[in-house]
Amino acid sequence: METAISFIGENQQMIYIIILAIFVGFVLIANVPSVLHTPLMSGANAMSGVVMIGAIIVMGYADTLMFKVFGLIAVILGTFNVVGGFVVTDRMLEMFKKKPKSETE
Repeated sequence: METAISFIGENQQMIYIIILAIFVGFVLIANVPSVLHTPLMSGANAMSGVVMIGAIIVMGYADTLMFKVFGLIAVILGTFNVVGGFVVTDRMLEMFKKKPKSETE
């Protein structure tokens, strides 16, 4: 308990910054018009891809086998996140395409 209290005391400014970033991010995303959600998701997927490259580089410097396994699991789950995000973005873009008129109408 004392270590948690000392950690909070030593990192109080960082905790405030994280809370503020969460609040500002939530407010910004909540106020994005529905038309802009597709470009927003594409940008988030691009950032996830950059983070994946960093994770792979950091995993290369892992010292123990346990850290390498955790890094590998993180990279695999992150890859699922990036691929899934692009699939969802592609499906959202398909909704905006005009459908051809059928001959029977």
